[in-house]
Amino acid sequence: MTTRTLLIGLDGATYTVLDQFLKGTCEEGVVMPFLAGLMEQGYAAKLKSTNHPLTPPAWTSVMTGRTPGVHGIYDFVRFEDMGHELFFTLYDARDIRVETIWEFASRAGQSVVSLNFPMMAPPPRINGSLVPGFVSWKHLRRNVTPPELYDRIKSFDGFDPKELSWDFERESQIGDVMEDAELYRWVERHLPRDRQWFNIGIRLLKEDQPDLFALMLDGTDKIQHQAWHVLDPALWDGGKTEDAKKVRALVVSYFRELDGFLAELHAAAPQAQMIIVSDHGFTGSEKVVRVNKYLETLGVLTWRESDGSDAAKRRDMANFANLDWTRTQAFCPTPSSNGIVIRKKSDACPCGVAPEDYAAFRDKLIADLLEMRDDATGLPVIQAVLPREEAFPGGAMENAPDLTLILSDHGFVSVRNKEPAVVTRPIPLGTHHPDGIFIMAGPGVAHQSGAPMSIVDTTVIASHCLGLDIPSDLEGRIPEDLFTADWLASHPVKMGAATAAGAAAATAAPAPATPGAAEDEQREEILAQLRLLGYLED
Repeated sequence: MTTRTLLIGLDGATYTVLDQFLKGTCEEGVVMPFLAGLMEQGYAAKLKSTNHPLTPPAWTSVMTGRTPGVHGIYDFVRFEDMGHELFFTLYDARDIRVETIWEFASRAGQSVVSLNFPMMAPPPRINGSLVPGFVSWKHLRRNVTPPELYDRIKSFDGFDPKELSWDFERESQIGDVMEDAELYRWVERHLPRDRQWFNIGIRLLKEDQPDLFALMLDGTDKIQHQAWHVLDPALWDGGKTEDAKKVRALVVSYFRELDGFLAELHAAAPQAQMIIVSDHGFTGSEKVVRVNKYLETLGVLTWRESDGSDAAKRRDMANFANLDWTRTQAFCPTPSSNGIVIRKKSDACPCGVAPEDYAAFRDKLIADLLEMRDDATGLPVIQAVLPREEAFPGGAMENAPDLTLILSDHGFVSVRNKEPAVVTRPIPLGTHHPDGIFIMAGPGVAHQSGAPMSIVDTTVIASHCLGLDIPSDLEGRIPEDLFTADWLASHPVKMGAATAAGAAAATAAPAPATPGAAEDEQREEILAQLRLLGYLED
């Protein structure tokens, strides 16, 4: 058996950073020679992410070939509105309403190895091996498939579950911006993680030779969130301090090592078609936009009154909006969501918006949000407000936020009760941008740059590379100029039957919002990591 397709995910990878390392325009020269050569031999394009370019919905789109309005994943966490209170829990694989490529490729007789992709716990049944990402090391064993896989990878030289997954006890609590000396130590602690995933990946690739080998490496995302000021060519000025220069040298060494990982994976399957994608790109965010504070001024949101106690102070600094639910009509639930939820009137929620008033209420709210300004500059801080039917059309649309905000600098919002509503950060913080990367090389792949593609195209392309008939219900397409005419003549694109229902649709019910003890422990640990990365707030 020979591997046909390598699907490598680089979380948050962006040409803004990569171009300098590929073309040698930075002070370090060419940092990533293998990837530069791969691009010269193959096809490259921008990859447009989901309308809200966030890790869970975007990677789920890569895995399913569906947009969030169809697959049903919108954020790291979801909530249930009980009228007087909200219950939050983590999205997981049981919330995905459609099949992943791991599943429909397995049903077609293909063997699969899938490593470190989020939203894959508890894992689906596949013909091969799956180790999910986004799982605490304490819970990794019970979330791999097949069950004996954990003991197998545990026997690999150098295996350390705390490095492979998340060891939350080792993570320091940080704010939005770290001093460069602290940042150096933080980045240094995260480098072994990608090495662990690569070491497992290269062993399984060589020993199992699956038809589809998929590995996601997420060091790019973690590093860019905190070290954007030393990576963005527009911001890096050579470093004014020795600490800044050390951080730059460390993160450049990471990208050099990453290039080596890609080269080794390619060498282990030299006849395979290699696809490298990111779930989104990156840019710098200068503004803190406290959208719930602004909603208060519009009269649609009321904060919970504080009695000044320590418990009340902790609630005020929690990761979710600390609101008076008896007097709130619209709110943003989490910083990572960039979404506004409009509460509907019901017996449990008498303060909600009546159905006959919903359209007018929403239209006015959109207009008011577009008027939000930075008092220091007078400039708008929100560039677009997307209604759910525009942002996330599909059968799962009812679970999407009513409105999705795109900030002027693409940043994440704040849900805190703090003034002023808009402030400027001392240095830009790395944040997600909708333009990711698509790079592909191998048999039959054209040598050129292509037009921007959609993230859901990835699944269709990978399916074709595996020799599968393209499931008719996938939303993506194969770019007309991606493959050579000779390749398409001998490997015509064929459409096939629709995919089967995913885990959530098959079970007819997602995971409950009131988890058990083990799930609750994992939830709190993962929320701690989300705070660390800036998706939630300290």
